[in-house]
Amino acid sequence: MVPSEDAAPQLDVDKILADPGVRIVVCCGAGGVGKTTTAAALALRAAEHHGRRTVVLTIDPARRLAQSLGLTELDNTPRQVKGIDVETSGGELHAMMLDMKRTFDDVVLQHTDPAKAAEIFANPFYQAMSSTFAGTQEYMAMEKLGQLHARGEWDLIVVDTPPSRSALDFLDAPARLSRFLDGRMLRLLLAPARSGGRSMFSLVTASFGMFSKVVQKVLGAQLLTDLSGFVAALDSMFGGFRQRAEQTYRILQARETAFVLVAAPEPDAVREAAYFAGRLREENMPLAGLVLNRVHRPAVPQLDAEQSRVAAERLTELGGHEATADVLRAHAALARQAVREQEVAARFTEAFPAVPAVSVTAQPADVHDVDGLRTIGAAISRP
Repeated sequence: MVPSEDAAPQLDVDKILADPGVRIVVCCGAGGVGKTTTAAALALRAAEHHGRRTVVLTIDPARRLAQSLGLTELDNTPRQVKGIDVETSGGELHAMMLDMKRTFDDVVLQHTDPAKAAEIFANPFYQAMSSTFAGTQEYMAMEKLGQLHARGEWDLIVVDTPPSRSALDFLDAPARLSRFLDGRMLRLLLAPARSGGRSMFSLVTASFGMFSKVVQKVLGAQLLTDLSGFVAALDSMFGGFRQRAEQTYRILQARETAFVLVAAPEPDAVREAAYFAGRLREENMPLAGLVLNRVHRPAVPQLDAEQSRVAAERLTELGGHEATADVLRAHAALARQAVREQEVAARFTEAFPAVPAVSVTAQPADVHDVDGLRTIGAAISRP
């Protein structure tokens, strides 16, 4: 017997979106499971149905969020979405897409003087790090979330987490980058600048000179020079990186945040969702529930796959009923797929029986407009 979808408590999304105590909703999960669409649908519903001034932050490089909201483009500044139905509710919907380099630049400008900022921007190591360094996107997503939260302009912030190799990168990368920027090796590189600005290659102590030669051999002289200059220029910001990462992490642990796991009924996606749920529990972060996207349901659930197959074969033997037989075969295939999906989804439910869940039927086409987002939002929020 396949566990029914009702084995898990029902996720009440409208209750979350309407709660004034919830100020942040974080949609997370593996790549390609519909996080961006889910985030946009939740933000739209919060504005239209619950009257909340909402901003949705996406980190989706494919710009699907802009397309679905009818905008030509999104950038690092929230843009109001026009043409949505908020006359009765009084809500607003704004949308933005993370520009990680611009966010990094804004952090530098905010915490240094103009001359120092210009020095940092010109540094080759900074130019590479701010654009391509592993973990920078996730760290800057946390920075932007912290900025939006601190401004206090929004009733609700909905975050579409980065399309990372692992959903956990959103939680792990900021800490990794903070440790890198505040790490022992970089502190050693910074020591010459603090001792009077002497060159990395004219250090006083023989022991540090040996260290310098080893690092130079591994990294190369030019990269080491760029790195040393970058570290010296960012000296005053090191504590800030760590402090802001820790502050945002505490916000994610607070009751004002609700994590919504998004998955598809596929083994890898459900495994990733279960792993993330376990991590959230370990970190005392508030998991609101699971949205299971792209679920297939047969139109006549009481007719199972085997009955359909037998009936199709019988009609074929009788002859003259090929169209009906083809429909029965298609129904049998869909019924088998539905059973497989329920079995996969049950792996999460069995591991986390107390986590509320809701499933969303697979749509006939990708969502590209506001009406499509309303359909998804209604499906997620069904009683």
